[in-house]
Amino acid sequence: MDLRILFLLFSLLHFHKTHATELNTISRSQVLTNDDTLVSPTAIFELGFFQPDGSANKYLGIWYKKISVKTVVWVANRDHPVTNASAPLVLNITNVGNLVLFNNNTMIWSSNTTTKISHANLQDTGNLVLMDPQEKMIWQSFDYLTDTLLPGMKLGRDYLRGIEWRLSSWKNNQDPSPSKFTWGTDISGYPENKLKKGSVVTYRGGPWSNQRLTGVSQFDRRLTLVFKVVVTDSEESFSYIIENSSMLVRTTLNSSGQLEGSFWVEDSKKWQPSISLPRDICDTYNICGAYGRCSLNTVTQSCACLDDKRFVPRNEKRWGTSDQSGGCVRRTPLECKNGSDGFIKYSGVELPDTENTWFNMSISLKECEAECFKNCSCMAYANPDNSLGGRDCVHWLNDLKDIRVYPAGAGGHDIFVRMASSEIVGQSSSKNKGGMKAKIMLLVIIPVVLIIGLVSTWFWYARRKPKHVEQMVGDVSESQLPLFSFSTIASATGNFSTDNILGEGGFGPVYKGVLKEGPEIAVKRHSKTSSQGIDEFKNEVICVSKLQHRNLVKLLGCCIQGDEKLLIYEYMPNNSLDSFIFEKTQSMVLDWSRRFNIIKGIARGLLYLHHDSRLRIVHRDLKASNILLDSDMNPKISDFGIARSFGGNETQANTHRVVGTYGYMAPEYALDGLFSIKSDVFSFGVLVLEMVSGKKNRGFIHPEHDNNLIGHAWSLYNEGRSMELIDEVLANSCDQPEVLRSIEVGLLCVQQNAGDRPNMSSVVRMLDDEGSPPTPKQPAFYMQGELLVADFTSSTYNAGSVSNLTITEVVAR
Repeated sequence: MDLRILFLLFSLLHFHKTHATELNTISRSQVLTNDDTLVSPTAIFELGFFQPDGSANKYLGIWYKKISVKTVVWVANRDHPVTNASAPLVLNITNVGNLVLFNNNTMIWSSNTTTKISHANLQDTGNLVLMDPQEKMIWQSFDYLTDTLLPGMKLGRDYLRGIEWRLSSWKNNQDPSPSKFTWGTDISGYPENKLKKGSVVTYRGGPWSNQRLTGVSQFDRRLTLVFKVVVTDSEESFSYIIENSSMLVRTTLNSSGQLEGSFWVEDSKKWQPSISLPRDICDTYNICGAYGRCSLNTVTQSCACLDDKRFVPRNEKRWGTSDQSGGCVRRTPLECKNGSDGFIKYSGVELPDTENTWFNMSISLKECEAECFKNCSCMAYANPDNSLGGRDCVHWLNDLKDIRVYPAGAGGHDIFVRMASSEIVGQSSSKNKGGMKAKIMLLVIIPVVLIIGLVSTWFWYARRKPKHVEQMVGDVSESQLPLFSFSTIASATGNFSTDNILGEGGFGPVYKGVLKEGPEIAVKRHSKTSSQGIDEFKNEVICVSKLQHRNLVKLLGCCIQGDEKLLIYEYMPNNSLDSFIFEKTQSMVLDWSRRFNIIKGIARGLLYLHHDSRLRIVHRDLKASNILLDSDMNPKISDFGIARSFGGNETQANTHRVVGTYGYMAPEYALDGLFSIKSDVFSFGVLVLEMVSGKKNRGFIHPEHDNNLIGHAWSLYNEGRSMELIDEVLANSCDQPEVLRSIEVGLLCVQQNAGDRPNMSSVVRMLDDEGSPPTPKQPAFYMQGELLVADFTSSTYNAGSVSNLTITEVVAR
């Protein structure tokens, strides 16, 4: 007999209780059964088994003990309800050290601890803790948030233990399983909290700051919140406490995606709301676009440019039809030379999104300005900490988005926005007047002194510079992409040290670097032996510089000097997707929830390329190695060297130079050189099946029926056994409906006929569970005995000529 069952029977025989019992602790000699509870020292909280109103399922949870309204603040088995509520429930500490919930001899939930535990306590904070014999805490429920943030709980990340703290709402009042709404921390720049529906940001809480808010409730002025921010190498966290410890306060993310703060009022026997977020239409994320500001006039929302004198709508026609999503641009472009730019101060501002920012938490505002002034990529600076003596410095390194302004005296921050010198003369700015006069004098005198030298140098350089380099510089100038000097990039990468190489692909080696201003970068250095040349370099510069989406890698600039061609990208600390899903150890890092978020993120990135960008872009080389992962494991599509753009109503094109990677190429592209958005859809479908299975399509041959990965997935689907495709490391974390939906979407995308494949807008809807997917037809490159179409996934196939078209394999980059 299973030792676990023997232990359970032993526990039931020796510790069975005939009536409900309130325990102060759970030790190895105690068992919590159906009607028993574990109570905190002063009986504020209680742990036990509960059934949500209207539900037949049972859960292990924590709630307030003394208040009349049953209010659950934490659920252990939210993904695994006890459906047979009449069967015996047992919670105890096993010999191996786990706190385990059993239902009728079946393990429902476990703390997954391995250190020997002596007992479990419920603290007055609502935190369930497991302690070892030396009274050291081994595990705590505060590390595994559900929908409620209590005082003392944290949002953010513990890097040492690999834990992320975030809220996820219940699906509804009867079902505590996680819904699409989450409230967590974005640490891609200066940390701030964001409300998301899936991977889409719907509301932003603003940059973190240590502060004390007194009388935050109009119903009880005693309510004072104190925020605590921790930003270190080992932890980035945000938490709050209540100064009046006798008050019961909670923050809850409800199933409608609303963040609600409330406190218990004993006289009226109810939870009294103190705040509800988002508050109004101006809280809608980035509603006015880049450099657009949202303000409320009584009850109406109004978008305007940050400054009507210095900014103009990006698209005047759309702006006039109340479509402000395109935002605004500077009336006068920045010059960023000879110290000619300055800064204009704007007050009463809710600081912009800090997604791509640099920060330093130990320098003054004056030092912050000086550092920003030296960096041409710095668009603005501010101190988000309004407390006395606050020394936080934040630099915004791209367009300012999601800006809200408040009436005078109603709060907000000061932000200093970079402007061309002509926009600053005679205006209030962060530069002193004497300094501005000196700059104006220099602007007049220096050209007179240096004009002859500059002109002669220009003629000398023009005569010796190769024409293709001159043309490239012109193309880059048109793209308005920043040009870096070769010495700057050499210094940032340790003179292109081999220790800084991140990888190497068709373009050449990729180096990690750190600019003097602080941001980490990834540098792609063109190799003289590369299969890619000037055309691919220009294509990537011109194409990517015009693309802006959270799921596309951001091109920060480039460098052209002699034979050197360098592309400078934002640095992705988690490298590429293939380094995770195809590696046995690393694959365990990506549980199903993360994989599904990555799948949906890639889908949204492709949707932008195909439908929402200014030009319709076909990537032509979508694969796992070209998906980069940021610090939050968010996916970013990269490598646009062979991408092609369509204009007007164009939807497809032919080429006599077929490039890409075998295993991901659509049949019409590989055989006939015909590429379209549907050839990208095919590549996406392959990628989805690889994400689910953890197997590469190229080189996979099933030992029993000689199918490749696509064929294997198709066979399992037809036999109703699709769940057998899943990567074994996902067995305990997968959401079966999501897995089945993903496999079905993957098979729809790899159908043989391009016209049968869905477009990316349909793919995104299907992944979001909006509507039932159609039944997929037979896929392309499906093998069983002999090829039905063509086998470009076989490692034995040689690149060559097919239908008079050259097939050129571009290896992983």
